[in-house]
Amino acid sequence: MNRAVDEATGVTDDAPTDDAFLGGALQILQPLSGYRAGLDAVMLAASVTADGAGAHVLDVGAGVGTAGLCLARRVASVRVTLLEREPALARLARENVARNGLGSRVGVIEGDIGLAAEAAQALGLEPESFTHVIANPPFHDTGGGTVPPDPLKAGAHAMPDHGLERWARFMARMAVPGGCVTVIHKAEALSRLLAVFDGRFGALQILPLHPRERAPAHRIVITGRKGSRAPLALLAGFVLHGEDGAFTAQAQAILRGGGALATR
Repeated sequence: MNRAVDEATGVTDDAPTDDAFLGGALQILQPLSGYRAGLDAVMLAASVTADGAGAHVLDVGAGVGTAGLCLARRVASVRVTLLEREPALARLARENVARNGLGSRVGVIEGDIGLAAEAAQALGLEPESFTHVIANPPFHDTGGGTVPPDPLKAGAHAMPDHGLERWARFMARMAVPGGCVTVIHKAEALSRLLAVFDGRFGALQILPLHPRERAPAHRIVITGRKGSRAPLALLAGFVLHGEDGAFTAQAQAILRGGGALATR
């Protein structure tokens, strides 16, 4: 197996794998070890309604670009910008854009949510310029357990306890007035998400994702609108697996067929 050293980070990784998404409609290169995109990225993309003229979506912490590319494959009119801070992942994201023939509508920016406004603008991240901002932030608190030794995996899986506040602030800065944000996260993070969304986004819609019927939700998809004062809505949960362990027909339509997830 090939080994490669990323010149910018000094991280040694196995050669990337070439994985099929959306029933083969999308081919994604991603690291063999470390963080690997899967169901969460596809469900995040499927939850976005961005089929209007001029829709421009920002995928924050995009990794190798899976969520943003799934969205671009499903919605032919949407433009997508992938924002990723890790050079090795941003490089793979650019390769994934090109190899899937989406270069005319999808771009990659290497940068971090902590950039000052001027630095972000210099990279092409204009404040209040995106109709929809999406994210699949790291799930774990860096102070709450063992941090993976792989730097890419550690950065993708864990962040400081105050990290969600920084993500919400950045997403609000990037979204147009009245624009939408969508985040997928573990269910137990709901109270923290509501806290950081408060005062920034309204008309919140919370969609629980259940691994099986009657099982507690393990993921939530939360969508809000910048500046709205409309009340929160808790949507009926979405079940991923049947009793036999196979994906439900509704899940198959999204994961294999590239369909949309009804969140309204």
